[in-house]
Amino acid sequence: MKRTFISAILIALSVVCTVAANAQTIQDVFKAETNLTWLGIDFSGVKILGHTDIEVEDFTNRQFAGINELVLNEPKKFDLPKAFHKAGVETDLSVVKAKNKGLDPDKIKSANDADRSRFTNKTIEKMVKGYNISGKKGVGVVFIMESMSKTAERSSMYITFINMSTGKVIHTERIEEKVGGFGLRNYYAKSIYEALKDIEKTKYKDWKG
Repeated sequence: MKRTFISAILIALSVVCTVAANAQTIQDVFKAETNLTWLGIDFSGVKILGHTDIEVEDFTNRQFAGINELVLNEPKKFDLPKAFHKAGVETDLSVVKAKNKGLDPDKIKSANDADRSRFTNKTIEKMVKGYNISGKKGVGVVFIMESMSKTAERSSMYITFINMSTGKVIHTERIEEKVGGFGLRNYYAKSIYEALKDIEKTKYKDWKG
């Protein structure tokens, strides 16, 4: 009896691991047995509009890291498990920390409004191929920031789910959100908050089917 019980547990664990490793569709992401890891916000391809040179430099030196840290430091406000309808969401910012390091302010600043919407799904797939996720398991979710515009008072980003075992993008979708608040960090962190709320209330239902 004991051996049978242990065997049943091992089989169940094997099924869970297999589902997580073989997640191929957005519907697979929201199965209870699929582990989800928050990878953070990737600013490596962002364009910043309506800000001074000093402000853009501050983004690269401090604020990109600050926004990522804020999401983790204020879990009640940025409620990842609630947004993704999971009992728990693991976190691992190592990928975005590597991508966000040493960005050139001159290449990020823009005065061209067309830069607010220039990514495609192929852009996202190419960026994800550059992620160092070797050895990671389950599904990772990352917000790949496309633009941050003080002029338009909006941020645009791609919500992207990745099968970390294969490095393949499961699903990516553009979203645009309002910004607001005091200070550069909080001003754009609001768009992350709004994106998580949209996922919780609307997109989850669409994705889960």
